Amino acid sequence: MPGLESEAGAVLDELTAEVETRICEVPAAMHGWRIDRALAQLIPEFSRSYLQQLMADGAVVMRGAALRKPSARIAVGDRLAVELRPTQQAQAFVAQAMALDVVFEDADLLVIQKPAGLVVHPAAGHWTGTLLNGLLAHHAGAAALPRAGIVHRLDKDTSGLMLVGKSRQAVEALVRDIAAREVNRQYLALAHGRWQGAAEKGVDQPIGRDVHNRLRMAVVRADTGIGKTAQTTIRLLDGSDQACLVACKLHTGRTHQIRVHMAWLGHPLVGDTLYGGRPLWGMGRQALHAARLSLRHPITGEPLAFQSAPPPDLLAAIDGSGLRYNEPGLGSGFLE
Repeated sequence: MPGLESEAGAVLDELTAEVETRICEVPAAMHGWRIDRALAQLIPEFSRSYLQQLMADGAVVMRGAALRKPSARIAVGDRLAVELRPTQQAQAFVAQAMALDVVFEDADLLVIQKPAGLVVHPAAGHWTGTLLNGLLAHHAGAAALPRAGIVHRLDKDTSGLMLVGKSRQAVEALVRDIAAREVNRQYLALAHGRWQGAAEKGVDQPIGRDVHNRLRMAVVRADTGIGKTAQTTIRLLDGSDQACLVACKLHTGRTHQIRVHMAWLGHPLVGDTLYGGRPLWGMGRQALHAARLSLRHPITGEPLAFQSAPPPDLLAAIDGSGLRYNEPGLGSGFLE
């Protein structure tokens, strides 16, 4: 499936290989080569990224010393001892039992409510304890699916509803439907500042990596070639001189899209220090919650709609800000 091939399969193959120490002698043809290039040819059954991770973990030894830099040069006759062991990255793709807050489940589709603080997919610094690990433990078929069936993500500190495919046919259909904007995803956000102008605004501003801070995304000029189309519709639910409570509908799914677009409008999210927000009213994370989700079932075509009340920390922050949230209706003020 284009754009959604699973890195889990290859890593799991590496993980299940027998752990051994491989002794390699550098031939004359490799004299002066970078060690990562040489290892890729000396041990061709493993990927270069896996071998580089072994180096970072101190598993490649020459003359009694660990070689950790992929750019290190080697000489003819050098003997390399390579311990082929599971890396942190390889161990990321293993099942870890966790309590998932399941909203809906059948043979093809899973809808969960993700708590703030849960990382969705393994990455540097978060190789274990992720939603992907939990999905691998939740059902046997997850190991055969791209990214264990994850078809979209929420940031670590964003809470709310997430879709997961449980069969390959469902995963492919969900990816297709999200790309075609046939999945309605709406979020509740508490932001700084007094809302001005129309109660509903459409933001159509491309998003790309911030050239001044690689940890951030930013609205970028369309002619730079570094941004991707990003569209969000935002509706005011309640406001004051200090804050505004808004419903946000995603039309695209760029990294940090709502956080970036709200900051661009001059309304960074409460608690979102990466984009100019400040912790207030007990909210130490970005005040963002995936509150509404509607779609057609990827296999049966049945219309489905799900709603999720904000978690206690967000509700307390809304109350502390003096704003009102119409919890019983949940749909009141949201976008159709």
